[in-house]
Amino acid sequence: MSTDMHKITLTVNGTDHTVEVAARRHLADVLREELGLTGTHLGCEHGVCGACTVAVDGQATRSCLVLAVQVDGSEVTTIEGLTEADGSMGLIQRAMWEKHAFQCAFCAPGVMMSVSTMLADNPAPTPEEIKEGLSGNLCRCTGYHSILEGVNEVVAKMREGESANGAAGA
Repeated sequence: MSTDMHKITLTVNGTDHTVEVAARRHLADVLREELGLTGTHLGCEHGVCGACTVAVDGQATRSCLVLAVQVDGSEVTTIEGLTEADGSMGLIQRAMWEKHAFQCAFCAPGVMMSVSTMLADNPAPTPEEIKEGLSGNLCRCTGYHSILEGVNEVVAKMREGESANGAAGA
């Protein structure tokens, strides 16, 4: 195992951070253990489940697969970055809560980050585009229907003029 340490700088949820990391340290571990942002969940640690999804420079990214040194200089948004400035739930979080989108909610951070990046690129997705946008996120509890209802609620509120603050790339 390499003991090479590297100083990297990241902007995470709008705040600049400089951390020293081992060359083989994954972004998820740095977010959780070095920066204390435990909203990013580690499920399978093989990039299959999507629980660790964050936005890196506006793109949905499996943080369990990306080495922290690979994103040096990048802007990272985690689930914590989807909240309003006062700490209250942002639009995506609120809509998912209102629609009871999750049961155990282990998948919730990754799902909401995928929704955020999808809506930043396409604020009016079709039902098929929503399903495609969430195809990399696995949920063992809901059967996905309530998650899709939550996304539809976000889209409807955005059409009414509500801002999806914290949407990656927005």
